[in-house]
Amino acid sequence: MWILLTLLAAFMQAWRNAFQSQLSKEVSVAGVTLARFIWAGPIAAVYLAGLYLWQDVGIPDFSGRFIVFILGASAMQILATGLMVKLFKQQNFAIGAGLAKSEAVVAAILGTVFFGTHLSPLGWSGVLLGGVAIFLLSAKQGLRSLSLNTVLIGLACGTSFALTSLWVREASLCLNIGFPHSAAWVLLFVISLQTLVLVSYLLLKDKSTLAALWRRPKLTLLTSTASCLGSIGWFSAMSLQAVPYVKTLGQVEVFFMILIATFWLKEKVKIKDMLGLVLIAIAAILVMWE
Repeated sequence: MWILLTLLAAFMQAWRNAFQSQLSKEVSVAGVTLARFIWAGPIAAVYLAGLYLWQDVGIPDFSGRFIVFILGASAMQILATGLMVKLFKQQNFAIGAGLAKSEAVVAAILGTVFFGTHLSPLGWSGVLLGGVAIFLLSAKQGLRSLSLNTVLIGLACGTSFALTSLWVREASLCLNIGFPHSAAWVLLFVISLQTLVLVSYLLLKDKSTLAALWRRPKLTLLTSTASCLGSIGWFSAMSLQAVPYVKTLGQVEVFFMILIATFWLKEKVKIKDMLGLVLIAIAAILVMWE
């Protein structure tokens, strides 16, 4: 189940990144970040309601620990999305989004040190191999010409996404209702809080960005829908399996991104990137085998 959910998440996130990449050419970083959440809240609410129609498990106990993890995850995901948009402006779509996938290695390290995550030697092999693949994909004209600024933004983005994932899993484990309802509650809380914060900020500081999103309803709706469906997959998978395994398998998103970049965005992808893709495939096989 966690494998199927992760594949769904990776596929939808690749499309979300593509839509955000297009939107970033016309809208500010804050606006592109908001586009990820603005219509996702209602979709998440409908999904949660559907789960309760299927199986009513009662309302969970929202503890203080749960709220702390929700606040942390919401803040980190906003920051990560903003950094992702900056990557789009420095690199092409496929490579920029690929840099952010360093989150799998970061999640493995942080999870082991601070969250009690246990990985076997085979699991560590998959995670580290995936990290090498992402490093190869981040080079512009080979490793010697790797842009330090782009790498630093990519690592910061990956770290923010890793903390988001780890705190989302912890929040889900705090609830006493089990899968999949716990993941759906976390999703609704996180998205609602993020939307409230970003809309409030833009109303106070940058109303023109809200107007720009309003003038691009189709692209904004596509971004939110793909984001929400992807988040359903990520949040559900992470409530079932350790974050490093989920995120390492989730690197197959790069396959989808290459296809989207080539056939939809008409961007050129270099042949050397195929080595990175092969390593990602091997890493995915290792964590699934584990």
